[in-house]
Amino acid sequence: MATVEAVRALALSLPRSSEALVRDRVKFRVGRIVYLSFSRDETLMGFACAKEEREALVASDPDRFMMPTPSDLRYNWAVVRLSAIDDDEMREIVLEAWRMVVPKRVAAAHLDDTPDPQASEASMAGITEEDPS
Repeated sequence: MATVEAVRALALSLPRSSEALVRDRVKFRVGRIVYLSFSRDETLMGFACAKEEREALVASDPDRFMMPTPSDLRYNWAVVRLSAIDDDEMREIVLEAWRMVVPKRVAAAHLDDTPDPQASEASMAGITEEDPS
């Protein structure tokens, strides 16, 4: 089961991420954009999620995921029950939510998503580092 402490440790390790307490709710944000938010009892975690994907996400596993409150439907937002996910799933959710709100270059640098230019050239030429030719 994922915990608020595990989410906090991961979220605070991400570039530009900070924690805030707003109306007795723990939130994580980049600048002024919130990408994670906990219910007051810390059993639910709202997270940044593309509007186009959230209905399918909720439909795929309604025991885990929920639609946001009606007032939050206009935002890119979904909700997950912390007790229903493990640490690996929590990590994936947090990283994807964070990735939605940081500049692409920041996410790429942190997650090492940028391909190695030499490796790309080598693969395009059909050679590997082990190839002596």
